Amino acid sequence: MELEEKNPESKYGESRKFDPNFKGPIHNRSCTDILCCIIFIIALLGYFAVGILAWSQGDPKKVIYPTDSRGQFCGQAGTPLEKKPLLFYFNILKCASPLVLLEFQCPTTQLCVEKCPDRYLTLIKAKLGSKEDREYYSGYCKDGVNFTRLSPPEILRDGLCPAMLLPSKAFTRRCLPALGRMKGGVVVVGNETTFVDDDNNRVNATELLDASKKSNYALEARQVAMRIFEDYTQSWHWILLGLLIAMAVSLIFIVLLRFLAGIMVWIMIVLVILVIGYGIFHCYMEFDSLKGEPGADVTIRDLGLQTDFSIYLQIRQTWLAFMIILAIVEFIIILLLIFLRKRILIAIALIKEASRAVGHVMSALFYPLLTFALLGVVIAYWAITAVFLSTSNEQIYKVFNNSDCPFSLETCDPKTFNTSNASAQCPDAECLFAFYGGETIYHKYLILFQFYNVFLFFWCANFVTALGQVTLSGAFASYYWAFKKPDDIPAYPIFSSLGRALRYHTGSLAFGSLILSLVQVIRVILEYLDHKLKGAQNRFAKFLLSCLKCCFWCLEKCIKFLNRNAYIMIAIYGKSFCTSARDAFFLLMRNIVRVAVLDKVTDFLLFLGKLLIVGIVGIFSFFFFSGRIRAVEDAAPALNYYWVPILTVVFGAYLIAHGFFSVYAMCVDTLFLCFLEDMERNDGSAERPYFMSENLLTLMNKSNQGPKSVE
Repeated sequence: MELEEKNPESKYGESRKFDPNFKGPIHNRSCTDILCCIIFIIALLGYFAVGILAWSQGDPKKVIYPTDSRGQFCGQAGTPLEKKPLLFYFNILKCASPLVLLEFQCPTTQLCVEKCPDRYLTLIKAKLGSKEDREYYSGYCKDGVNFTRLSPPEILRDGLCPAMLLPSKAFTRRCLPALGRMKGGVVVVGNETTFVDDDNNRVNATELLDASKKSNYALEARQVAMRIFEDYTQSWHWILLGLLIAMAVSLIFIVLLRFLAGIMVWIMIVLVILVIGYGIFHCYMEFDSLKGEPGADVTIRDLGLQTDFSIYLQIRQTWLAFMIILAIVEFIIILLLIFLRKRILIAIALIKEASRAVGHVMSALFYPLLTFALLGVVIAYWAITAVFLSTSNEQIYKVFNNSDCPFSLETCDPKTFNTSNASAQCPDAECLFAFYGGETIYHKYLILFQFYNVFLFFWCANFVTALGQVTLSGAFASYYWAFKKPDDIPAYPIFSSLGRALRYHTGSLAFGSLILSLVQVIRVILEYLDHKLKGAQNRFAKFLLSCLKCCFWCLEKCIKFLNRNAYIMIAIYGKSFCTSARDAFFLLMRNIVRVAVLDKVTDFLLFLGKLLIVGIVGIFSFFFFSGRIRAVEDAAPALNYYWVPILTVVFGAYLIAHGFFSVYAMCVDTLFLCFLEDMERNDGSAERPYFMSENLLTLMNKSNQGPKSVE
């Protein structure tokens, strides 16, 4: 199993020379990449300034509350409209206009009301009807309208009341027609199929359906979002319990890996194959049980997008797709295990060494909690700043009219509109709230502030990740280069490594994370352009964009790999980022065979561990939330989409497992680089003994002729 190779020293630098004074991470070091450290601090101060500016200008109520035609918030506490939380459209048909998509506002009067209309009533019928009808109808007119004195033509001419009221239901705080279907697919509203609009034109209920959809083009998405939110309120405590179970399983697995690394790896491999195999079996049973069921043979393409996702589980094609995907994954894993069977033994030895290191530096297992907390702060700051920036526009009013008007869609002021030329020349025109915008210097550069917010988010998130990698690698390097373990391991290795990273290498961490952030921002821009060009017919542009996305994805992966190894060298030698990246790259290239065999096989085994934990937690959560465990069937909450808590638990379990296994992965990578350095620096003689463990010495067919390292 010896993995020997010739070192192309002329091309990738010289091998490390023996240094009798080298005892692991260097303590006498100086600050690195100071210029980048200063730039990073200035960028953070600018980020805080943008946040303060956004918080002073923004108003999240613009997202929470609907806005009437005068720009007032419906249902806002402490305002005259506090008891009127719903938005009512005078003429919902006008919401079918393309202006809805251009201006994000229906070109009709919108009013805040206490409740939505619950019956069909026209203005004429209300005027000729009872006092109760008149009082009911006047509740949907503008404030101050003398409903009994004015005639219907005068009311409609001045746009004081709607021409008719339709039975409506409140959705996302907006009154939308309560549409139904009779037998034969005829659309009705309150048992009526046709209506008369403001212009005395007869329209059918199908046109109301189109108008309702366009009045809120995100209607279906919001409906799904509301149902998902409701599911979270019903199942959050069970989700939390599932995440705690995932944490317990991960911790137990790590502890067992510490003492039974070899056995646990083989058990892990077998269990992963069995779990995926059970998934294939379950999908087949569901696929077979739907045979002959009415509607089960409908394809996903014919079904289209449905808000009730459980419908997809009632067709055979869904389970067939799941079964094929799992079968492909199973086949790939088995194929890799067959080809890598001889290398797995060496990888297990490296995992055993990592287990010993983690056992001596147990505080490393809890360091991911600090990383998660810092990332949580970064994400929260970015999200809050983004919301305030997006809601920091001013109310823009536009001229809306029915007849031809030269002032149509021009900006207007509702306070002076009645005395303006537009009102005189266009009697039927109204000055209505259109959207949020602005023409000040702040609003002109608002898009730049949003871009700066996104860029600093990536930079700060990558910096936090880099800080964790340097801290862990410094602690594990201290373990490897301790000849007598654990006597030579310094006290509090995690805190010592964290202190060195923050004191000396903030600039280097900022430099590495800056390079990665630039690539990630470019990828975001490419995704944005791809989204914008989806409807374009230029195939060359689409091909070029796809090539660029692929290239930058590969570039991001390469930079992450180089950064990770550069941070390990920074933690050990305390040099600048570029020097450390070069040294790490040359060291890996001089041992490229070992890199391919040891490091990647170990990463694959650790990935199987994460897959196993996610699979176990995912299967149990599926049976629980779908109500298939009879013992706790009554305890399972009633949900709209039972896949919502399942996916949340699975995603959270992966993050938790990744957090624990990332410590192992960083330990393996650090020990691997130290192992390569050890092979170059030392030869096993009494003067230059190897620092690696006895197991690694045996597997590599090496031995120490002098005193052996103590573990």
